[in-house]
Amino acid sequence: MKIIVVYHSGFGHTEKQAQAVAKGAGAELMKATEPDWDKLNAADAIIFGSPTYMGSAAAEFKKFMDESSKIWFEQKWKNKIAGGFTNGAGMSGDKLNTIKQLTIFAGQHGMIWVSAGFVPGDRFGCGLGNMAQSENAPADENNPPKIDLENAEKYGKRIAEITTKFRG
Repeated sequence: MKIIVVYHSGFGHTEKQAQAVAKGAGAELMKATEPDWDKLNAADAIIFGSPTYMGSAAAEFKKFMDESSKIWFEQKWKNKIAGGFTNGAGMSGDKLNTIKQLTIFAGQHGMIWVSAGFVPGDRFGCGLGNMAQSENAPADENNPPKIDLENAEKYGKRIAEITTKFRG
């Protein structure tokens, strides 16, 4: 089973979240600015991650999405498992819009989206994917908060479990 976490991180916060998701999923990390399309096409599951900037996915991640149009046309990701996560400085920061954007992107590719599937405790109640909040400060051992990284790891584990059920 092959899972790839493809992400963009402008300041390191979303990269820490991507690492936690990948740890839970047993996945390979890939930067959205350096995509290996052959590896992505061969993966059983792809997990998308982008910071939320101005209520939307980062421009660098959107470029990755746009560059996947030939893959979309050939339906190379159809029936792959998908999931997504985002990080932003604001407690809301319109992060749900980014999760929806990633969900629609996966749907356009004919992918099967995996919801969060767990109660996130005292943090974000996003059933559609995984959210984290980072302070407007350097990424470090407390930024993003430990609970957000634990939830990211749980989400990665759930995607791995669902991928195993669907893909074997």
